[in-house]
Amino acid sequence: MDANRTVGEVLATITDALVALHTRSYGKGPTAAKTYYMDDAVVTFLWEGFTKVEETLIATGRGETVALLRRSLQTAMEEEFSAIVEEATGRTVIAFLSQVHVEPNMAVDVFLLAPEESGAESGENSR
Repeated sequence: MDANRTVGEVLATITDALVALHTRSYGKGPTAAKTYYMDDAVVTFLWEGFTKVEETLIATGRGETVALLRRSLQTAMEEEFSAIVEEATGRTVIAFLSQVHVEPNMAVDVFLLAPEESGAESGENSR
């Protein structure tokens, strides 16, 4: 992480870039998002991001189809998602996990970072 940037600035950069990538990828972005940076993990929650087509599928009992489609696209775009976090934190992403939840309408993107030599600055406290 750039020593001239605060943790809050890094979190905002990640949130804004992930929202923009979701918007470009799906044609609609989430209405709200928040990112946390804890030790070797970055977690972003995104709310109300389903498209009209996905909302229609969910309303007709096909939520698993939406989840499968989203997982497929996230897997295909893993490098783009990971690059956002790597650029903002200066650390290597070693795993990317993404999941959607139908009710409530939300998604979570989790990035596991390679351990760093010295202690990482954290945006949240850990045990």
